[in-house]
Amino acid sequence: MHTAFFQAEGAPGSEILHPQSRARAQWGGGGQLRGMAVSGALARVAEQAAHQPDSTGNLRPARWTLDLFRPASVAPCSVAATVVRRGRRICLVDSVLHQQDRIVARGSALFLAAGGPARGKVWCPDTSPSAPPPALHPSTAEPRLYYSDDIGWTGSPQPHQNSSRKMTWHFPSPVVEGEQPTPFQQAAMVADVVNIVTNWGDAGLEFINADVTLALARLPETSQEMGLACEQRIEEDGVAVGNATVFDRRGILGMTSVSALLNASDTLDPREVGTGQER
Repeated sequence: MHTAFFQAEGAPGSEILHPQSRARAQWGGGGQLRGMAVSGALARVAEQAAHQPDSTGNLRPARWTLDLFRPASVAPCSVAATVVRRGRRICLVDSVLHQQDRIVARGSALFLAAGGPARGKVWCPDTSPSAPPPALHPSTAEPRLYYSDDIGWTGSPQPHQNSSRKMTWHFPSPVVEGEQPTPFQQAAMVADVVNIVTNWGDAGLEFINADVTLALARLPETSQEMGLACEQRIEEDGVAVGNATVFDRRGILGMTSVSALLNASDTLDPREVGTGQER
């Protein structure tokens, strides 16, 4: 199991999350939390609220939206969730992350009840992105593999500073120290990497994401290994939007999208992630 993003102090409902070294982002000179860490913390508390003892047992996550509207600093934080609506077939949960008495990020999770298969047939793609070879493992501390059309799959991000289409493959990583990540927590954390998949080009990562939306038809398989494959990107006047397919070794399980802003004064080099060279 890889290093967690947070260490939790206190009882559930009033705990304080202390960021660990892996939660530190390259943005802001290293003084900000990674979007993956923020997404994981908010998804964790939302899932806990949705799955209270009195909740319907067959609810599963179908949509996760993360809004990153203030920089989250590398400092203790707390998270809280509110059940907006709980019904027999639906549960909507809002969650917020607090630092220094103000909200810096929020999430919205939609849980839907699973049912039987539909009777009719509807078009869907008959192909899935190709997962990396099972024997390939990360060659840096980051639990991630990298792909670009010009290079193929590698364990290191080093060869992929180019303008071709990209994919990433992720191994499970805990949100909180001492806890196994749930499939939903893993998917929510991986979804934030859509910014790298859609916006990393030959000059580095010039865009910072303002939000992430993840839609899931199913959860990742038991191994929780999963990938993102860029499908579309549009950029105009410093605003970029993009989406990616979410997949595992069984096939496609959902999709994720991002809205991002040009941040040219603080361009990042994704090749440094996990190498110990982060700022």
